[in-house]
Amino acid sequence: MRSKLLFIGIFSFLFLVGCKDEVLPKPKAQLRLEYPKGETSQVQTGDYSFQYNSLAKVKDLRQSSFTLDYPSLKGAIYLTYKPVQNNLKDLLSDAQKLSYEHVIKADNIVEQKFINEDARVFGMFYEVKGNAASQAQFYVTDSTSHFLTGSLYFYAKPNYDSIYPAAAYLQNDVRKILETLRWR
Repeated sequence: MRSKLLFIGIFSFLFLVGCKDEVLPKPKAQLRLEYPKGETSQVQTGDYSFQYNSLAKVKDLRQSSFTLDYPSLKGAIYLTYKPVQNNLKDLLSDAQKLSYEHVIKADNIVEQKFINEDARVFGMFYEVKGNAASQAQFYVTDSTSHFLTGSLYFYAKPNYDSIYPAAAYLQNDVRKILETLRWR
């Protein structure tokens, strides 16, 4: 009888202790947004051409400078063209300075060289991480005649966690622009 009571006591103890729901913290996660792939379109100016995502609308085209507006993402890529006229050093300095003006709010700025020797397109792509106004900057040149800068901005107060999926999507579009850029 005593062993029976001991067995019932141990069983009851294990049952009470083993049936508690253990509280576990939820794992960190990010919002998963999927954007359409979009068709490829071509833009041609008197100075250069490239392929871009057809979700963008070309706006304010004037003298090879314009905006690729993404209304569904509430963002835009601003492109500015300048001819090289014995001022390459100044153009490079200005482009690099503009990219690093975001260092105050940025958590990190990742520099990525871009070189396409066949098309004579040389430059730098800056991925800006954190709550900076611009999430990407770039410049490219052929080092003799052409110089193009670009900046990615959103039409909202920067909150990196919220705009990260759209920023990553548009940074891929910027890379596509760089890869397909051809001087005329």
